[in-house]
Amino acid sequence: MGGAGAYFGIFVLIIVVIVLLSCINVVPQAKAYVVERLGGYQATWGVGIHLKMPIIDRVAKRVLLKEQVVDFAPQPVITKDNVTMRIDTVIFFQITDPKLYAYGVENPIVAIENLTATTLRNVIGELELDETLTSRETINTKMRASLDSATDPWGIKVNRVELKNIIPPAAIQDAMEKQMKAEREKRESILRSQGEKESAILVAQGKKEAAILDAEADKAAAILHAEAVKEAKIREAEGEAQAILAVQQAKADGIKMLNEANATKAVIQLKSLDALEKVGDGQATKIIIPSEIQSLAGLVTSVKELAKD
Repeated sequence: MGGAGAYFGIFVLIIVVIVLLSCINVVPQAKAYVVERLGGYQATWGVGIHLKMPIIDRVAKRVLLKEQVVDFAPQPVITKDNVTMRIDTVIFFQITDPKLYAYGVENPIVAIENLTATTLRNVIGELELDETLTSRETINTKMRASLDSATDPWGIKVNRVELKNIIPPAAIQDAMEKQMKAEREKRESILRSQGEKESAILVAQGKKEAAILDAEADKAAAILHAEAVKEAKIREAEGEAQAILAVQQAKADGIKMLNEANATKAVIQLKSLDALEKVGDGQATKIIIPSEIQSLAGLVTSVKELAKD
C-alpha cells in the first residue's frame, strides 16, 4: 500500500513539472504571441521568456513580424478604352499590430488578395491601354496608398506594390510586336541615312581640303618661281651695273693717269684719235670728226711722209 502511494506521488509530481514547463514560453526574434485568458485577449508577448497561467491562459496566435511577400495570381481587368488584360501583382507587407492582425479579419492574406484585385480594377479602369503599359510606377503608387489605408485597421502595413506582369490580349500583342518592328526598322533606316550623310560630308571635306592644299602648293610654287626670276633679274642688273661701273672706273683711271702724267694737248688729241679708231670699227656709215682732230690727222700724215723720206 505504501509503495502504491509513493508511485502516485511521483506521478503527480511529474504532472506538475510538465504543467509548469508548458507554462514557460520563449518568444523568438521577429515574432509576437497573442495570449488569451479564458477566451479573451490578455496580452501580446514580445521577444523573451514569458509565463502563463495553466489551463486558463493560451497562445491564441503566433505572428511573424518580418516583411512578407505575397504573389497573387493574374487578375482580369478592363482599361478605360475597353481592352481586357491580365495583371498579376506582388505585395510587400508587414504586420505592425499583432492584436489587430489576430482579431481584425478572419483570413488576412485572402482579404488582401481580394482587396488588391478590386483596387487594381479601379486604378486600371481610369487608364487607357497605352497609359497602363507605360505608367507602372503611377499604378504602383496608387495601389500602395489605397491598400495601406484599407489594411491599417487589420494591423498590416503595405510597404510596396509591384505589377509583376501585364498580359494584353493576343491581338494587341501582335499589333504591339508589329509596331515595335516598324519602329526598329525606322530607327535602322534613320541610322543608315545618317551614316551615309556623314560619310558623304567627310568625303566632300576631304576633297575640299585636298583642293585647298593643291591651290596652296601651286601658289607657293608660283611665288618661289617669281622670287627666282626676280633674283635672277636683280643679279643680272647688278652685273650690268658693275660692268658699267668698271668701264667708267677705267675711263676715270685713264683720265686720272693722263692728268698725273701732265700729258700735252697733242697726246690728248692722239688719245682721241685712238678712240675714234675704235668708233670706226663699228657699223656706223657716217663719222663726224671735229676740226681739231682733222688738223691733227693732217699733221700725223705729214710726219709719216717725212719719216719715209
